[in-house]
Amino acid sequence: MIYSVSVFCGSSQKVDPVYLHAAVELGELFAQHQINVYYGGGAVGLMGQLADTMLEKGGKITGIIPAFMLEQGWGHHGINHMVVQDMHERKKKLAENVDALVAMPGGVGTMEELLEMITLKQLGKILSPIVIININAFFDPLLEFFEQMIEQRFMREIHRNIWTVINKPSEVLQAIDNAPKWDGTAIKYAPV
Repeated sequence: MIYSVSVFCGSSQKVDPVYLHAAVELGELFAQHQINVYYGGGAVGLMGQLADTMLEKGGKITGIIPAFMLEQGWGHHGINHMVVQDMHERKKKLAENVDALVAMPGGVGTMEELLEMITLKQLGKILSPIVIININAFFDPLLEFFEQMIEQRFMREIHRNIWTVINKPSEVLQAIDNAPKWDGTAIKYAPV
């Protein structure tokens, strides 16, 4: 049973509407299934669409946001926030005590969050499923880079089990349920 999910996604409002619509679809799905969502706390872009939809549909969403971002006025005003000191603490809180981590398209902040979670899972420090929603083939270059890392032996083939790739938000719950199991002994696979 899935109870809580952290979502990494972009905060740009100027993106193709296909991405914003996907954030709405994801929010509707999570609200419908009464899944607690944690995200970066932003008010615009995919972040804003996700939060707005969760609120509109009666879902529960919490923003985890550094104090300096709130001071800049970037926080969503309709949700509860967990205010943290910095980006490192934000990522730590987003990774703690959740049943899954979900990445949607975004900028370098989203990529940095996703890659840190993959690294932590590779080392056996987190075990939650990581689902990449590859809307509009957005993540294709990154996925090709992962394949290059495996082919050139910077990662092992088993490391493909760290993440699951889907193409649309409606597939996320099934992807979480069917994600390959990963346990705390995974660190033995870290050296190639």
